[in-house]
Amino acid sequence: MATQIFVNLPVKDLNRSVAFFTELGFTFNPQFTDENATCMIIGDNIFAMLLVEKFFQTFTKKAISDATQTTEVILALTLESREAVDEMVRKAEAAGAELPVEKKDHGWMYYHGFQDLDGHIWEVMYSDPEALNEFQHQNQSAA
Repeated sequence: MATQIFVNLPVKDLNRSVAFFTELGFTFNPQFTDENATCMIIGDNIFAMLLVEKFFQTFTKKAISDATQTTEVILALTLESREAVDEMVRKAEAAGAELPVEKKDHGWMYYHGFQDLDGHIWEVMYSDPEALNEFQHQNQSAA
């Protein structure tokens, strides 16, 4: 069995978060969805559990960080193209996300990101394997 990852994120309004991520094209597993939580499917073995803050608090004795004020983690996802990166960021902004950083293009890697409705930072990127090989070859030749 392949290892799976479940990232648990506190949210203020579950329905609002589900609507936001639905606009970005994500789907949810109804088996793990109720009034306290939902399981957002990111990939075959990658999931984000969106947990209402009160329910999230039952899993920790620590205070929940206010992601609009502090950063505990940056979630990074790879996408299939530069266009897919731009499209997801466009959809996120249209659905109410903030864009905390400018997009970056390093030739072999292109990325941008957004801050979701609860302040969690999502970075989306595309890496071109051919351009990466060329970049690495140039750096090895220069050494």
